[in-house]
Formats: sequence, C-alpha cells, structure tokens
Amino acid sequence: LTGAQDGSVRMFEWTRPQQLVCFQQAGNARVTRMYFNAQGNKCGVADGEGFLSIWQVNQTTSNPKPYLSWQCHSKTTSDFAFITSSSLVATSGQSNDNRNVCLWDTLVSSSNSLIHAFTCHDHGATVLQYAPKHQLLISGGRKGCICIFDIRQRQILFTFQAHESAVKALALDPSEDYFVTGSAE
Repeated sequence: LTGAQDGSVRMFEWTRPQQLVCFQQAGNARVTRMYFNAQGNKCGVADGEGFLSIWQVNQTTSNPKPYLSWQCHSKTTSDFAFITSSSLVATSGQSNDNRNVCLWDTLVSSSNSLIHAFTCHDHGATVLQYAPKHQLLISGGRKGCICIFDIRQRQILFTFQAHESAVKALALDPSEDYFVTGSAE
C-alpha cells in the first residue's frame, strides 16, 4: 500500500509490476498514515485535512469508494490504530478544541461514531500506538509529551515529557513490557 503527498493511494502485489487498485486519485489531501487491519481485509488512510477513510481490500473495481470516511480532527489526522476486530478505531491529530486523541465506533452512523475524545497534547498529537494486551493507547505530541490512556475506563493514566520536540515515532515490544519513542530532535 502506498500513499503520497498528492493524496493518491495505491495497492500493489509483490509479483506484479502494475497496481492492483487505486483507492484514491491524486488531488486529495496529503496522506499522513496508512495501515491494514490485523485480518488484512481492510485498509485505512489518514490525511492532512483531518479525515480517515477505510476501504475493503478485496475490491474488484479499479477505483473503489471507501465504505467509511469521516473527519476525525478539525485540522489533521496524523495517525490511527485499528482496535480489536477493526470496528473500533483510535485516531490522533490536531483539533481546534484540543480533543487530539479519539475513539471511534465504525459500526454506527458517522454522527454518533465518536465514543470518547481525550483533551490532551497542546498543538496536536503526532503518533499513536495500541497495546492490545493491556488495552492501552500511547500517544506522542508536537511538544514532546507522551500520554498513556486506558481505553476500557476512557481515562488518561500517565502524562510525561519525553522530548523537547515533536514525537515522531512510537514502537512497542511484542510482550508490551517496553515502548520506545523517537523525536524530531
């Protein structure tokens, strides 16, 4: 799966020189993050205008429409994570009201899909990591702060300053004992 500054999103197969599917043509907002869900049957694309779009991967048309597309953040959606069986999605980004980490239910109408919004990360959240064993979200912000959320209780557990500049990367070890952060500095 490839995404570009021009907003185009294309899917390729290792053994074929041509694209299999063009999910999104050029001319849209820049792609900020893309993932497949754990089952590999859906892909999601976040963009610089605050939208998250999700497609079924097994499309037979060359230019399929997303089955779900909604504006998660008022400025930008920088990252997201599929939670559980992909019906729950967490997003990070920047919103005017500082609700910069959100939980969404993809099975209800878009007007009711916001489950919870966390007010955190002045100037926006840049990255997000889901820890399934512990049911935690870890987010990094533009000002170097890390927040850890319990998604079952929908509350912030910890907040601490990890860097002096924007957190650009989060990685979680498979046993979920440790996580690592990387910053713009």
